[in-house]
Amino acid sequence: MTPRRIVIVGASLAGLRTADSLRANGFTGELVLIGDEPHEPYDRPPLSKAVLAGRTGTDRLFLPSAQDLNARRLLGVAATGLDLAAGEVRLADDRRIGFDRLVIATGSRSRPWPVPGEAALRGVHLLRGREDADRIRADLTAGPRRVLVIGGGFTGSEVASSCHDLDIPVTVALRGAAPMASALGEAVGTAIGARQRAHGIDLRVRTTVTALHGDAEGRLRRVWLSDGDELEVDVAVVALGSVANTEWLAGCGLAADPRGVECDAAGRAMGLDCAVVPDVYVAGDVARWRHPHFDAEPQALQHWGNAVDQAEVAAHNLTHRHQRPATALPAFWSDQFGLNVKSVGLPHLADQVVLTQGSFERGPFVAAYGRGGITVGAVAVNSPRVLDGYAALITERAPFPPAINATDSPADATVLSAGSNSAESSGPALTTVHGGQS
Repeated sequence: MTPRRIVIVGASLAGLRTADSLRANGFTGELVLIGDEPHEPYDRPPLSKAVLAGRTGTDRLFLPSAQDLNARRLLGVAATGLDLAAGEVRLADDRRIGFDRLVIATGSRSRPWPVPGEAALRGVHLLRGREDADRIRADLTAGPRRVLVIGGGFTGSEVASSCHDLDIPVTVALRGAAPMASALGEAVGTAIGARQRAHGIDLRVRTTVTALHGDAEGRLRRVWLSDGDELEVDVAVVALGSVANTEWLAGCGLAADPRGVECDAAGRAMGLDCAVVPDVYVAGDVARWRHPHFDAEPQALQHWGNAVDQAEVAAHNLTHRHQRPATALPAFWSDQFGLNVKSVGLPHLADQVVLTQGSFERGPFVAAYGRGGITVGAVAVNSPRVLDGYAALITERAPFPPAINATDSPADATVLSAGSNSAESSGPALTTVHGGQS
């Protein structure tokens, strides 16, 4: 039966692209878009880069729609509950919005600093939305003595890069052995970390932050590290990964927890009994699923491209009898310290890695990742155009290490341990969150 009303909870990239794709697929019924932020959908990747560095403002990030959505937009009001039997979403203002089909695209939020009194100090920030970026930018323009970045994942590395662009001294503290190790592995993360240090970043690996201390006015002034050092710091950005926005789904019968909402490759939500729940789909950062190309546990792929792919798949399946799975290879990119880091496949699954082009020490390089003798991922630094060929190898499950034979391939390629399972964070032990920031 053709749905009369489709409700999308989540008005960021995945929600907007689902709405766009529904109209493109010929859906002419009522469309309702619900978002807890008061803003029209906007692009988040520039927040840690162009916005913090002052190259653009948060008022210039709006995501355009491909067409007139003719959608009812309920912005600035959070969803607080879901009644599957009644087919209703409950909102924070006590309204109930009925649906024939539902799309869950509520994304994730930044994991907070675990000590509330320290987290409340002025100068201690999270970075997820427009207001976060505006507050950090204001503190950076005030000329801090030093910025501490807690966590060395993609967001932390990009924040450090933006501070470097502003000539602000930066310390990055992370629990793991290398920046971005949980996504790219220790071998590649160590190579990128060396380049961060070459730009003057005070990179402290295997180091946690033990305390943040403020002055009498409640302003951050000093931090203590597990290596025994004490730093005078005015700004700290907590970049310890993310938590899925699933609290509003408590008790509704869906398989949802802080890791995300479980769904199949077609985007169909799963119940607590592991069966598909009719008429409910999931897309974007909040979706936890098993990619059909990889032998891996269900996971959230928090990439810009994944949000778009899943939105398009959900929209197709909402409007067609034939359900198709999401099959696009995961990919993400990051710009930091003059480096363009681009990934395809799932490098974090790998147990081995090999340098296939260039040099870890200088200039562009490409590394391929393998698991059980199969190529599962590749990362290129300042060499993004070659990744199409590596994507083909991943798609055909080429043997690892792959035979590249490029003009810049090393004469003696040594296969290394990928070291992909180390925690990057600084602070308490955390659940690993996969995926790049961009």
